[in-house]
Amino acid sequence: MTERWTPSSWRSKPIQQVPSYPDSEALAAVEQQLGTFPPLVFAGEARQLKRQLARVAEGKAFLLQGGDCAESFAEHSGDTIRDFLRLFLQMAVVLTYAGGLPVVKVGRVAGQFAKPRSSPNETVGDVTLPSYRGDIVNGIGFSAEERIPDPHRQLKAFRQSAATLNLLRAFTGGGYANLDNAHRWMLGFVKDSPLSDRYREIADRITEALDFMRACGIDPESSPEVRATQLYTSHEALLLGYEEALTRIDSTSGDWYATSGHMLWIGDRTRQLDHAHVEFFRGIENPIGLKCGPSLSPDELLRLIDVLNPDNEPGRLTLIARFGSDKVEAHLPALVRAVKKEGRAVVWSCDPMHGNTVTANGYKTRPFERIVGEISTFFDVHHAEGTHAGGIHLEMTGRNVTECTGGGRPLTADQLSDRYHTHCDPRLNAEQALDVTFLVAERLKRERLLKGRPVDAEAAE
Repeated sequence: MTERWTPSSWRSKPIQQVPSYPDSEALAAVEQQLGTFPPLVFAGEARQLKRQLARVAEGKAFLLQGGDCAESFAEHSGDTIRDFLRLFLQMAVVLTYAGGLPVVKVGRVAGQFAKPRSSPNETVGDVTLPSYRGDIVNGIGFSAEERIPDPHRQLKAFRQSAATLNLLRAFTGGGYANLDNAHRWMLGFVKDSPLSDRYREIADRITEALDFMRACGIDPESSPEVRATQLYTSHEALLLGYEEALTRIDSTSGDWYATSGHMLWIGDRTRQLDHAHVEFFRGIENPIGLKCGPSLSPDELLRLIDVLNPDNEPGRLTLIARFGSDKVEAHLPALVRAVKKEGRAVVWSCDPMHGNTVTANGYKTRPFERIVGEISTFFDVHHAEGTHAGGIHLEMTGRNVTECTGGGRPLTADQLSDRYHTHCDPRLNAEQALDVTFLVAERLKRERLLKGRPVDAEAAE
């Protein structure tokens, strides 16, 4: 890929997972309109995230990435955003406390609307219609009208992303993220769970530490690390026309940045070396992710790294492993060894969700034991190879849904129908997400004690 890159050079390449819009002129008009809109995020923020991810690549920080499988127009509300953030802050506190590492917080939020599908069509009874590809493309209702790809949905997705970002920035910078609020972050239905005592113990110790700081004459309110935090946004960049329209030249560096989110990633279905998504991603300066599944060979991964991060820039590329609990041990070690042997600076993160989807009682679900099993093996592999298990990538929600089975307070297959609200894939509810977090935190603590690592105070907030 030595040819000159432009934001539109992807259009000359083969492409996967693209909806077929019936009105090409309307699509072009929407993309032109998007091109006049202000950026959702700024280049300086993306550079800041890249610096923090470089610390993760060095083993001096940990990446927490998570959020909805697919954001929806119907469920967009202040309460939903607040509950997600509250859960995310709880998870970050637990990981920071146990691991002695700064936690880089990246949400699947404010842009995670498009979804790849295993089939372009869906059949119910005798009726076959185009598959639902996320609210940014078409509607979830099973009717011919709903399933027609509508480019005007991209405008609504942009406006919802802007509103979500606005509220998240107000929360994270306006005092809600203050560590003094650790007790208040407890979601109502988690208060009565087996986890509540464990979380309350951590919150109590944080409060004691803040009281000690005040007694020493240090006011936490004047310390931005205590009073505020930074939450970055990310999504899978499937609709390249939408991404191209929001790709801008940074006035301070002269580089191209995708301004639809701080971090974008390439999915396992769209990582073909000579295809459009890799072509688009190679030219933007954002930190980027690459999903790595069972079909990815070590040689192919190294070729992709050569294209996506030719300068071996730390923090530029996050490799998101998503194999399934029964396949990770067979596939991950070879990839890790190849990357380590070639001296490539990457972040290794574990997505334990997408390879562990099964069907129970007619519902797609993900067994909790498979999720934590893949995470455990992920850590085992990196420990054996002498590399850094740098992060986790979860589909989760702050709502009290019943979509994944198992957990500390086991949810059975018979309970899935109670509150199964996802628009696409099953998500961990708040209690299950905290369950996962405590298990990861215990592993981070063991790793820290084995290495005798002191707390690194220089990394992210």
